[in-house]
Amino acid sequence: MMKPPAASVDDYLAKLPAEQRAALETLRGQIRAIAPEATEAISYGLPTFKLNGNLVHIGAAAKHCAFYPGAVIEAFAERLKGFETAKGTIRFQPDAPLPPDLVRDIVGHRVAQNAALAAERAARKKR
Repeated sequence: MMKPPAASVDDYLAKLPAEQRAALETLRGQIRAIAPEATEAISYGLPTFKLNGNLVHIGAAAKHCAFYPGAVIEAFAERLKGFETAKGTIRFQPDAPLPPDLVRDIVGHRVAQNAALAAERAARKKR
């Protein structure tokens, strides 16, 4: 039987084991500091930060935590050595989190990407 989806980011985090919850709360705080104007929601069953569209997602699985920044993995490949990655996904252990400067740079990159897309959409509407 599937468990019901979380109603909020706080609800999602409350259901996690302490170690994962602490790691994701730290990541959440970093994201909020970098993109304070982003709103939080549950999207695709995951805590999601939205700013001009989906910005990034965070989550936990049985054996790891994950950061889902979208298609930016290649741009940061060198700095992500030592972390398991897949298209749009960075997996990490709660006791070996992503470096704060890397989180800052990835989220900043995504903020800029989404701002550019929003500007493009606005320009198209004016035509």
